Amino acid sequence: MPWSEAQALGVAEMDATHREFVELADALRRAGDAEFPALFAQLHEHTRRHFDNEGRLMKACRFPATGEHHAEHLRVLGELAHFGRGVAGGRLATARRYAEALPGWFATHLATMDAALAGCLRRADEARLPRAESRAGA
Repeated sequence: MPWSEAQALGVAEMDATHREFVELADALRRAGDAEFPALFAQLHEHTRRHFDNEGRLMKACRFPATGEHHAEHLRVLGELAHFGRGVAGGRLATARRYAEALPGWFATHLATMDAALAGCLRRADEARLPRAESRAGA
């Protein structure tokens, strides 16, 4: 699942994080057994930071679906922790199947929850812009 500009949501901060997620997930899917554990841990840590940042963005724009979005993040982080324990114990097969499913999950999450968050952020920025311009002209 290589990154495509068609996946961009128009919020630079989110797009950069999503690009990194896609690149890590793609590398994980191609990794040999020797590289897989370290890449899985790297993807898990990236995803934790990624979701923490999206949580901050949700608060910044008072995103109305924060509860649902946050619950989805918690679910995925729980799955990563669960499969990560297996990887640490040398059990790679189920984590590999999980990694193969990530592109499908990400495409849906991006097109629904993250697209809605990006729209909220853009609207919040637009709402601030006219006020700033009117103060500059006063």
